[in-house]
Amino acid sequence: MKFTLSWLKDHLDTDASLAAICERLTMIGLEVEAVDDRAVFAPFRIARVLSAEKHPDADKLKVLTVEAGPEINDGKPLRIVCGAPNARAGLVGVLAIPGTYVPGIDTTLSIGRIRGVESHGMMCSERELELSDSHDGIIDLAEDAPVGAKFADYADLADPVIEINLTPNRPDATGVAGIARDLAASGLGTLKTKASERIEGEGDCPVAVRVESATCTGFALRQVAGVANGASPQWMQKRLRAIGLRPINALVDITNYVTFDRGRPLHVFDAAKVAGDLVVRDAKAGEAVLALDGRTYTLADGMCVIADDKGVESIAGIMGGEQSGCDAATTDVLIESALWEPVDIARTGRTLGIITDARYRFERGVDPAFMEPGLDLATRLVLDICGGTPSRRTVVAEATRETRSIPLPFGEVERLTGLTVTPDEQVAILKRLGFGVSSDGAAASVTVPSWRPDVDGKADLVEEIMRLTGVETIEPQPLAAAASVNTRILTVPQIRDRAARRALAARGMVETVNYSFIPENHAMAFGGGTEALKLENPISADMSDMRPSLLPGLIAAASRNAARGYGDTALFEVAAVYASDEPDGQMRVAGGVRRGTAVHSGAGRSWDGNAPAVSVFEAKADAIAALEAAGAPVDRLMIEAPASDWYHPGRSGRIKLGPKVILAEFGEFHPKTLKQIDAAGAFCGFEVFLDAIPEPKRKATRTKPVLTLSPFQPVRRDFAFVVDAGVEALKLVRAAEGADRKLVGEVRVFDVFSGAALGEGKKSVAIEVTLNPADRTLTDEDLEAVSAKIVAQVEKATGGTLRG
Repeated sequence: MKFTLSWLKDHLDTDASLAAICERLTMIGLEVEAVDDRAVFAPFRIARVLSAEKHPDADKLKVLTVEAGPEINDGKPLRIVCGAPNARAGLVGVLAIPGTYVPGIDTTLSIGRIRGVESHGMMCSERELELSDSHDGIIDLAEDAPVGAKFADYADLADPVIEINLTPNRPDATGVAGIARDLAASGLGTLKTKASERIEGEGDCPVAVRVESATCTGFALRQVAGVANGASPQWMQKRLRAIGLRPINALVDITNYVTFDRGRPLHVFDAAKVAGDLVVRDAKAGEAVLALDGRTYTLADGMCVIADDKGVESIAGIMGGEQSGCDAATTDVLIESALWEPVDIARTGRTLGIITDARYRFERGVDPAFMEPGLDLATRLVLDICGGTPSRRTVVAEATRETRSIPLPFGEVERLTGLTVTPDEQVAILKRLGFGVSSDGAAASVTVPSWRPDVDGKADLVEEIMRLTGVETIEPQPLAAAASVNTRILTVPQIRDRAARRALAARGMVETVNYSFIPENHAMAFGGGTEALKLENPISADMSDMRPSLLPGLIAAASRNAARGYGDTALFEVAAVYASDEPDGQMRVAGGVRRGTAVHSGAGRSWDGNAPAVSVFEAKADAIAALEAAGAPVDRLMIEAPASDWYHPGRSGRIKLGPKVILAEFGEFHPKTLKQIDAAGAFCGFEVFLDAIPEPKRKATRTKPVLTLSPFQPVRRDFAFVVDAGVEALKLVRAAEGADRKLVGEVRVFDVFSGAALGEGKKSVAIEVTLNPADRTLTDEDLEAVSAKIVAQVEKATGGTLRG
């Protein structure tokens, strides 16, 4: 969604800077994607042609003397060579001096010599400034245009363009007025959008409307007779060009303007080209319509259209037809403002591959209450710009709108977001956004406005309050730690994917990531190529089909490496393949290929001779390694030959679990298969079907407690005990550990000594005890106390004594 700053200020009274507006838009959920501050127009100046002489060496060129004010060339006239047919003395136009970037020709000017005459700049046409497609001559401004002034200021081109990224749930922000409403509600100005003037009209509309399709939930139509359909006003053309739309004529430009200004798509018919009455109906299979984009679309059953006695005139909610379009000869116009079911419009647009501004808004849901006001707004613009006399409106099939009322306990905001927002402020925010609010102190009853179909419950209301209060004001809070890890974090498929990757990487293979789209002949070589798996809109001709196997992409990658001198490659991928367009047609597979001499033990030249070429046995070993890592019961596997048709019939096999469950296929590839996909060389490969591996029964295990680390420095103390030679050292360790379970951490034996000095049948066992304080640093008294406990416990358990 694009709009200019001045356009926004038509609806928002604010003194905020461009930077402040963009920051606030992002903060309230209307993310700013780009800002074009129109700086490209800054260097262009208004200049007057003082003289225009014929070029001495070129019949179609003139040498101009141009005055551009005191700031250009110290006020001295510039000499410029120009080929425009309208160049003349006295003309006031737009000058680009050397060093200026001209967007229409994608060139930065420099001083040049043309047919022997030096040229110090360029007089610009509208196309060279990308103002229009006109290139018949240089821009011809009014005689009183201020010479030396910036053209951008004079022509109101210094108007920044803001582009925001809309989420699908915000149809109210598809118009500038809706964006202004959000900014005003956030405190960045005052909303000044005017209500549409009610226009009653004179006489009945001469064209009746009949609605026969459930897709249409409202249709308003009126005729304006005696219009003069010329060019739209400059202010409107500038705004449309700024957002990337090409002005066509006043009637069409008005509908485009209202579409972006209020988020209300409209359509206009040339009344003289409509035969009989209009009927809104479902298309019949095979019907066709020549649309306004110049393309003919063949329609299917169920697509909603607007037709007359001649046939289809418009694809409802998406695009009008060429046959009834308005042009310079239009004198009587029919203005349509309708409502359509969003899902039906989206389905038709996707089927036909049409993306329009109208479809973009109707498939999100336009404001149903603005159907008639939108018709009146467009009528007022037509009357002001084109003149004419309006008829009374015809309104049919308008569905009854239900008013949604949602209870909102005021405490929900803090409970769900952590923000403390007073009840009065919550009510004020919702009212500024257009919600109706009545409060009883503890809760509010909130009425949802017609332009907010996305608000359906109290959580949506809390979100509105949160984004207007500011998500940046939410203080970060650490996640609460659970007492234990209650379940494994990764799912079984995730565990299998990771295990298969590690096992194949350990066998010397390199992981790749390939596109899921492959050429049709590659898909057919590996059992695919069906119509159900073809892409409707592929990004290129060699990415037309969903892959039925990982092997085509891996073989192609190995072939590309071989073409660059790396012939011995071992590649694998763990990803999805597609057997059909049904949900169960997607499978998780671990696949790999080896080429050349890329055997597991090594590749290429060696001191003991060249390595052998890859064979079925490497592929078999890779497949079994991946199966074992993924948890398959390898002790119960069966192998049978051959594998699928793309493998060599005598050098391939299947790995099965029982007679029916196929877990993997492996082998060397059939020469015909390699030829079909334009691959050459020694190849072998495998695919392991991870989804087919049965999940093992889970055993009950005790969960580990949460790891708690002490912030205090551990303390180590050494003890040596004299014990009988038959006493096990482990007995000392266990005794020391049990002296104080909270303080005593690790106990480690670091020395054992026996000798005559200790006495017959005695030995000395020295242990290192690590003490881990939990709540404070240990004092000398603490150390003495715990040491006494350790000595007493060891003496009691072993009968030993502390060595002196």
